[in-house]
Amino acid sequence: MIEPLPPPRHYSADELAQVLTIERPHRTLLRYYALGLVVYLPVFPVLPFVALLLYFRYHTMRYRFDQQGVMMRWGILFRREIVLAYARIQDIHLTSNVVERWLGLARIQISTASGSAAAEMTIEGLREFELVRDFLYTQMRGAGATAPTPAPLGAVRMESAAMAAVCDALHQVSEDLRAVRVALVTSRGKTS
Repeated sequence: MIEPLPPPRHYSADELAQVLTIERPHRTLLRYYALGLVVYLPVFPVLPFVALLLYFRYHTMRYRFDQQGVMMRWGILFRREIVLAYARIQDIHLTSNVVERWLGLARIQISTASGSAAAEMTIEGLREFELVRDFLYTQMRGAGATAPTPAPLGAVRMESAAMAAVCDALHQVSEDLRAVRVALVTSRGKTS
């Protein structure tokens, strides 16, 4: 018999605020990279180069979660930085393979409305991946929820007075153009 999935955990505001303190991947990610090097054993000459790349990727990877968006950067020679505003986020996926699940890790793939089918940002090496996913969902939903504040009554009156002045000016320009057209037509009629 298949067991039903447990209900999703609802995090408190204090727990979600802990995401703002996350800056680096968990050290288990380095162990995951080391286990992943087994794939490169058949091509042994490439192994040290790939190991060095993964080592520097782990040690330079930084995250920043703030009120406007999420930022991820890594690299020494070729620094890469991705900044996404919460309002641009369209979808969030959690993925993990067997080794990642064994180590307690998952990747958070963040997609935007860009034309690319691949995720715009992949946050890896976090043990608090469900907490981060829920934080991103709450930020994503709240990004466009701020209602515009109504203008004060005096500003509305000033806007309507300014609009009336613009309408009067456009009406005057329209009358002047009619007069120019009539003058052109009558001057052409006199020259013919």
